[in-house]
Amino acid sequence: MNLVNTEFERVSSAKYILLTTFRKDGSPVGTPLWAAADGDRLLMWTVTDSYKVKRIRRNPEVTIAPCDSRGKPKGSEVPARAVVLDAVETDHARDAIASKYGILGWLTMKGSLLRRGKTGTIGLALTPDDR
Repeated sequence: MNLVNTEFERVSSAKYILLTTFRKDGSPVGTPLWAAADGDRLLMWTVTDSYKVKRIRRNPEVTIAPCDSRGKPKGSEVPARAVVLDAVETDHARDAIASKYGILGWLTMKGSLLRRGKTGTIGLALTPDDR
């Protein structure tokens, strides 16, 4: 296992992850999210029509870092690649996050499904990037 994968695993275990995507002009945009490890990848979940999803579709290169609930970094950034998931994989991401965050995670996922429906949110999968 190389250093990038070790750092990726360290960040993956944090309660909140700062996902940084990049605008067309290269400026970073950070968002604190819940995430759950799933094998060699990190699963996240967000609103389908959010700008971060649009930025990831255009440029899958992102960074992740442990952070607090407001997005204040609590460690160094790690380069990663993000992929927007299909409906089946998004369901898996919801289940993984609900499992990691217990009753609060479960309630959040169910509330989101009631509020936005199944297509209102989408999963993201992140893997280490050796940039």
